[in-house]
Amino acid sequence: MESDNSGSPERPGVPVIECDPAAARERLEAAGATVESGNTDHELWRASHGGATAVAYEGKVVVQGADPTRLVGLLRDSGGRAHVYFDGACRGNPGPSAAGYVIVTGDGIVAEGGTALGTMTNNRAEYEALILALEVAADYGFDEVHLRGDSELIVKQVRGEWNTNDPDLRERRVRVHELLRAFDDWTLEHVPREINERADDLANDALDDAT
Repeated sequence: MESDNSGSPERPGVPVIECDPAAARERLEAAGATVESGNTDHELWRASHGGATAVAYEGKVVVQGADPTRLVGLLRDSGGRAHVYFDGACRGNPGPSAAGYVIVTGDGIVAEGGTALGTMTNNRAEYEALILALEVAADYGFDEVHLRGDSELIVKQVRGEWNTNDPDLRERRVRVHELLRAFDDWTLEHVPREINERADDLANDALDDAT
């Protein structure tokens, strides 16, 4: 894309959301984003959230940063149903870990990503992957989420079928249920690893990049 007369620095691969900047600012502030004045006369404001920056111009917002996914989610029209795949990768137990997620609708993949988590157990990495996936799905404003992961332990603990004796995991299960309250409806299903391959690949890619 070429820059237009608004002065916004649009580049290939940089998300540009056509919207009302005032309404977009309210949505970002409600989500806890830090909003500041623009750096130039053309910039209406700047907002930081999830490691990326949204820059508002007349009639649109440009999202910059290595991972713009969550900011784009906050700015899109909300609603609808999504299928959410999540997976944690851990090399050693405990060991270097990462999380991966994929969010899919009838239009295809709308968001995916992976992030390094540091050193932790495999079960905690699975919980962190689920938490990350839910945070992104909440940013996108979906009404329904159908969650799928290949960790039977996490699935059955969250559904209340198994006890959570580990205090660390119990704390993360509480966080999962806090996030689930943002949705009108949800399901959580255990699936074979091959069904969860894309989320697994993203987690391992993030782990490769960090090590």
